[in-house]
Amino acid sequence: MTSRAIRRAVLVHGAGGGGWEWNVWRRVFAAVAVDVHAPDLQPVAAGLAATGFDDYAAQVRAALEAVPGPRALVGASLGGLLALACADAADALVLVNPLPPAPWADRLPARDWPDSVPWRRNARLASTRRALPDSDDATALFAFRRWRDESGAVLRHAHAGLVLDAPACPTLCIASSQDEDVPPDLTAELARAWDADLLRVASTGHVGPLLGRDAAAVAMQAAAWLSAR
Repeated sequence: MTSRAIRRAVLVHGAGGGGWEWNVWRRVFAAVAVDVHAPDLQPVAAGLAATGFDDYAAQVRAALEAVPGPRALVGASLGGLLALACADAADALVLVNPLPPAPWADRLPARDWPDSVPWRRNARLASTRRALPDSDDATALFAFRRWRDESGAVLRHAHAGLVLDAPACPTLCIASSQDEDVPPDLTAELARAWDADLLRVASTGHVGPLLGRDAAAVAMQAAAWLSAR
């Protein structure tokens, strides 16, 4: 039986972001003939504060199942945890600084989330630049204009620690060397426990592999890993 190359991928953004976070990865994947779908996660009709983790997971699963296989599921931060929750429908996973499931979630930095996290309302260009230390000014301005508020219920659920099985499909974990939100050693432990591949990158900050100056190089390494599956 001849295996087929993965030519399609669904990319899942992190909390407070959108599909735009993957613009660099989209171009890199297109260059190696991988079609990308990077949807924006949507709040439920009752509003952002009423939106739960399972609502987002259902959107991710629907987006993935709409794509013919073989297909990869790629997630960053919260999107990484959502990807893990839908891993049974994927042929390969790429997790970029993922929020980890239980028991590793217990070691995440403690946070207190309001029902609606006001990242859009409180956005400032200066704080965006601090959050993106290895991004250029144009990227920081682009992100500043696109941050969105987020559901506190989703983040509380994620940080409480989901009990998930190890993925059955090939999995690559990518860890930024200076990630203060999800410590790289935590991602490395997750990779070892689940027999996943681990790629440590020099990107500074939690979203550096997507929005930093080295984003294209990281995306190329992820694409090369997918092509070898």
